[in-house]
Amino acid sequence: QVQLVESGGGLVQAGGSLRLSCAASGRTFSRYGMGWFRQAPGKEREFVSSISWNAASLGYADFVRGRFTISRDNAKNTVSLQMNSLEPEDTAVYYCAYTKLNLPSSRPNLYDYWGQGTQVTVSS
Repeated sequence: QVQLVESGGGLVQAGGSLRLSCAASGRTFSRYGMGWFRQAPGKEREFVSSISWNAASLGYADFVRGRFTISRDNAKNTVSLQMNSLEPEDTAVYYCAYTKLNLPSSRPNLYDYWGQGTQVTVSS
């Protein structure tokens, strides 16, 4: 079993920045991929970004448009999402997810464990 805990969400004005972090604990595999997804009220969960074990492969949704950067620290079992130039449309609950596969993926069904989510609210 793997536990994921997100942090770093909050309220920010449009154009501002937030940094989300996700800490993984428990029986993690030696190499695993991580991803970020988000879900806005009344909408389906959507892919935001993903990263392979060695960070050699990264994935971003089109709407990121260079504003977000994903990174990881394997020594600490953490993954981060730096979000800049935030827009009201970015308002959502952000979830980190863990996959036993060592590859980045935008498909939520390939992820095995999910965090509880952290709220990001961007005011206009």
